[in-house]
Amino acid sequence: MRKLFRLLPLLLAATMLTACDQNQVYEKNVDFEGYTWSVRQKPAFTFDIADTTQRYDVYFNVRNASAYGYYNLYLKHTLTDPAGKPVSQLLHQMLLMDPQTGEPRGSGTGDIYDHQFLALPNQKFHQTGAYKIVLEQYMRQNQLPGLMAVGVRVVQARPAQAK
Repeated sequence: MRKLFRLLPLLLAATMLTACDQNQVYEKNVDFEGYTWSVRQKPAFTFDIADTTQRYDVYFNVRNASAYGYYNLYLKHTLTDPAGKPVSQLLHQMLLMDPQTGEPRGSGTGDIYDHQFLALPNQKFHQTGAYKIVLEQYMRQNQLPGLMAVGVRVVQARPAQAK
């Protein structure tokens, strides 16, 4: 039993090191108080781009409870460059549950589900510096109960494989 306790820190450290994504540039999530996303809340995420020769994939993270009343989520993003100029603005529909069966999508345990949606694939950033992305819920309801958190993840895009 003592040997197991001595090995436990090594196993945890090894797991953490292998779980790190070498291509990840940025990831941050914002929790909503009371597990409700108000239309007035517009989470903003700022990330640095140092290499303009790379292409990047931008993901949106969503965490919801099974009590969320819709199968989808409309979300609008606004991406601005280091000078504050808009780079892109787009409305996204994300399917959190299967529209026919109502079965939750994403990964989760119990009644909490995590989703990661590829929102901006193969994004090219033309200058180095701090980019800002603002997320807005775009549903027809001022308060969206059951939404627990949203976030942004930026990774270097993997090169396309030759066919």
